[in-house]
Amino acid sequence: MTFKVGLLGLGTVGTGTAQVLLDPTGRHPLLQEIEIYQIGVRSLAKERGINLPKDILTKDLEAIVTASEVDIVVEVLGGLEPARSLILKAIHHGKHVVTANKAVISRYGDEIFTAANAAGVYVMLEAAVGGGIPVIQPLKQALSVNRIQAVTGIVNGTTNYILTRMQTEGSDFNAVLADAQKLGYAEADPTADVDGLDAADKIAILASLAFGGRIKLQEVYSEGIRNVSQADIAYADKLGFVIKLLAIAQRTPSSSALSVRVHPTLVARSHPLASINGVYNAILIEGEPLGQVMFYGPGAGAGATASAVVSDIMNVAAVLKTKSDRVQTQFNPLLACSHQDYCAIAPMAELTTRFYARFLTKDRPGVIGKLGTCFGNYGVSLESIVQIGLQGDLAEIVVVTHDVREGNFHSSLTEIRTLEAVDSIPSVLRVL
Repeated sequence: MTFKVGLLGLGTVGTGTAQVLLDPTGRHPLLQEIEIYQIGVRSLAKERGINLPKDILTKDLEAIVTASEVDIVVEVLGGLEPARSLILKAIHHGKHVVTANKAVISRYGDEIFTAANAAGVYVMLEAAVGGGIPVIQPLKQALSVNRIQAVTGIVNGTTNYILTRMQTEGSDFNAVLADAQKLGYAEADPTADVDGLDAADKIAILASLAFGGRIKLQEVYSEGIRNVSQADIAYADKLGFVIKLLAIAQRTPSSSALSVRVHPTLVARSHPLASINGVYNAILIEGEPLGQVMFYGPGAGAGATASAVVSDIMNVAAVLKTKSDRVQTQFNPLLACSHQDYCAIAPMAELTTRFYARFLTKDRPGVIGKLGTCFGNYGVSLESIVQIGLQGDLAEIVVVTHDVREGNFHSSLTEIRTLEAVDSIPSVLRVL
């Protein structure tokens, strides 16, 4: 029995996927039953770094998703359109879909999965989060017996590379970003990475699977790393922390709502995520009765992402192999995404967390006391408050709080900004 794949896109991920499918020796024997039917590309004239069977390339992507011979459509085009439309057309024509497209899934997942459930086909997305790290299927299967309490991850290699370089070399953000662009770790337009949008897409997907409900992407709080300064990196180090861009989804203790957010965070050096450096990704999942488990590995690249794409193709082929007529009479509940309801997302003002804040104040007696009074007015308890040094004629004061409601903390900052002795608050970061 042979299962035919229609591959949409032959960029980095598409090429890696094709290379694995064309070279099944030494891999799972089921891969020998999977065949590339056609590959959709934008240009037939472009030089390819891969030897392909004759006449396998076509510019007619719609013909691939509607072809009766195709069992599985693999979308690795990236971007929102035509990826979304082609996925929906493939579903309409009864094709199973494998995608690496986190942007399409996080924005249009409700539309796509509703259509897939109605059509009786699977949409698989292991490669959409974490590159080659297997985390989607574990959340659907092995970890689904747990009551998940939190998912915390470093899920964007570009920002982790930048923050690692800032920490180890003392470089500033703009210099490291420019290097990352030259090395190909950052796009010419790095907005999606450095502003946290890519990580928001990914945590929306992970939260949906971990907590069994759909997530509205617009409700995911997103804050990037542009304002993380070398001063903050240095002060965090003195206090026993490193700064990471974290994507977090967790149950709130006081309600059934979730907190789903992305922001730069001070992480204690003893925490498992603190040692994840460079372009690597890691996802820490906490649940009951398991406790903690962490998935770690390369978060991008042809080989890593192709590994995830082909594993999804193989999972679908395994299901099809058990159906002699290839008609799926009922879903495998450990592969499908069948939840319909939306998770309630708590406003950021209700989040309870610790904070780090850096103040520039006039160098005069009593300033620290006035800061303490303002914090006390809003129930903000301080873990530490230290005067680090001077910037010109201004004193630099750094505070770290105990757990506090975010709304209360920002109210205290509003009052502090009115103090005549306070020049500015250059930095406010959350602490894990």
